[in-house]
Amino acid sequence: MARFDEVKATFWGEGRYGVQPPLTKADVQNAESELGVRLPASLLEILRVQNGGQVAAVWNALPTDVPTSWSENHVPLDHLLGIGRHDDQLSLLDSGYLVEEWGLPSPLVLLSGDGHCWIALDYRSCGEQDEPSVTWFDVEGDTELPLTSDFTAFVERLTAAASLDLDDAEGSRSAS
Repeated sequence: MARFDEVKATFWGEGRYGVQPPLTKADVQNAESELGVRLPASLLEILRVQNGGQVAAVWNALPTDVPTSWSENHVPLDHLLGIGRHDDQLSLLDSGYLVEEWGLPSPLVLLSGDGHCWIALDYRSCGEQDEPSVTWFDVEGDTELPLTSDFTAFVERLTAAASLDLDDAEGSRSAS
């Protein structure tokens, strides 16, 4: 298992898709006000390196002990939403709309997903000012899977999807 600072240093992948302008203190304050929650400090640390975008292939999956609709042994993390309103790209600020649109429970802050499946900060048990857990939501399967107790633990458990491929040792099946 990697340490948070190791992952943070190499977290972001190539490309500019999904990248918001650099994060400012005012952006964080506005986002927390709009979302009605306190965002985890570890999430903000990663977003200060780069404000959203593609995740490096070495950190694009979180192993699971149970099968999901995505994989027998992991959930994908090919991108992480940033904070902002740049070029009509999705961001953490769209969580309220997306939670309602996809019939998800509340309060959540969506970190990554495509509509059918989401990884979210889950504030249902902790309250809006405490450290949220991280949960996988499968809308079509109407299931949810608790992933980690907090965002730091989530980051520290990330690994390469290719290393989790059950089909063959070469990782030839695309998991993203």
